[in-house]
Amino acid sequence: MSNPYILVLYYSRHGATAEMARQIARGVELGGLEARLRTVPAVSPECSAVVPEIPEEGALYASLEDLQHCAGLALGSPTRFGNMASALKHFIDGSSSLWLSGALVGKPAGVFTSTASLHGGQESTLLSMLLPLLHHGMLVCGLPYSENALLETQGGGTPYGASHHAGADGKRPLDEHELALCRALGQRLAETARRLETDRG
Repeated sequence: MSNPYILVLYYSRHGATAEMARQIARGVELGGLEARLRTVPAVSPECSAVVPEIPEEGALYASLEDLQHCAGLALGSPTRFGNMASALKHFIDGSSSLWLSGALVGKPAGVFTSTASLHGGQESTLLSMLLPLLHHGMLVCGLPYSENALLETQGGGTPYGASHHAGADGKRPLDEHELALCRALGQRLAETARRLETDRG
């Protein structure tokens, strides 16, 4: 059996959400667990896009097995009209077999997002991403206000999950507070998963 890992599952169009995923993965490792970075392919408006099994760059594509066997989940997407991107929703919509088997029940989960505008739907996107995770019986891990960056941020950052203001051109880098909150979310997920595994043992 493989070592326990936190699945950092995301979709990224211009790279900001992917960078958040990498920072969350760093936090997971600070929390003492392996981080498994995975992405999903874009969807086509006409038909299912034919993509290579391995992307040309970046993280590998996620499988339902990655999701099934994770000790916890960080789910990330850019915002699309206050909701998650269709590519990520398409993957989550295909997870009903895991719902039927209860594979994710009792595992910790957190969410993260990036937006072009400061008030571009960060909180509604995060909350909408939590809905399928609650249906799966996962345990929601947000960001507590004991994280000083949550009180000091001038960009992204919410108690519902990590967020980032990428700017109209999508090129604004994560600032110090956004970085801290991404890492804090990853660390919180890892530490929670480790405590739950200890309790089960």
